[in-house]
Amino acid sequence: MANGASSYRRFLDGDDNGFAEIIDEYYDGLVLYLNEYVRNLGTAEELAEDTFVKLVTKKPKFSGKSSFKTFLYAVGRNVALDFLRREKNRRTVSIDNLTETLSDDKELEENFLHEERKIILHRSMQSMKTEYRQALWLAYFEDLSTPEIARIMKKSVSSVEHLIRRAKLTLKSEIEKEDLI
Repeated sequence: MANGASSYRRFLDGDDNGFAEIIDEYYDGLVLYLNEYVRNLGTAEELAEDTFVKLVTKKPKFSGKSSFKTFLYAVGRNVALDFLRREKNRRTVSIDNLTETLSDDKELEENFLHEERKIILHRSMQSMKTEYRQALWLAYFEDLSTPEIARIMKKSVSSVEHLIRRAKLTLKSEIEKEDLI
């Protein structure tokens, strides 16, 4: 399979198969990344779809200064932040939505974190500050480099390095509370 950048270029040149390859390659990871922002798997799936719709309708320019995955996740991050800004004014939660959120989280844990230790790791990460959680997620689950994470999070490379270092210490502390170490 071609990489995301060449698939995107082919899509921009009119080849719809290029776009299908992008979705096949990046959809699941993008959903899980966006779930870290919205903490609702259903909403994360909708935001991932919105991200792909944005690629089709707006056709943002991919400069090639980063990997295509970094570019796509940055577009997704912006879509999620726009969503969160809109939702900030809507603070009511129905019991149906709460039940859906809980079942989505449970489904995410069952599908993605198969072993008990990974589940505890996930819970420990959830109790961390959002930017710590995002930095660790991008570094270790998405396997992105520090410069790529810096681009996505709109921070300097040294700031991301310090953020990851502090996040690791916080995570270690959280895991120790679970008596795993």
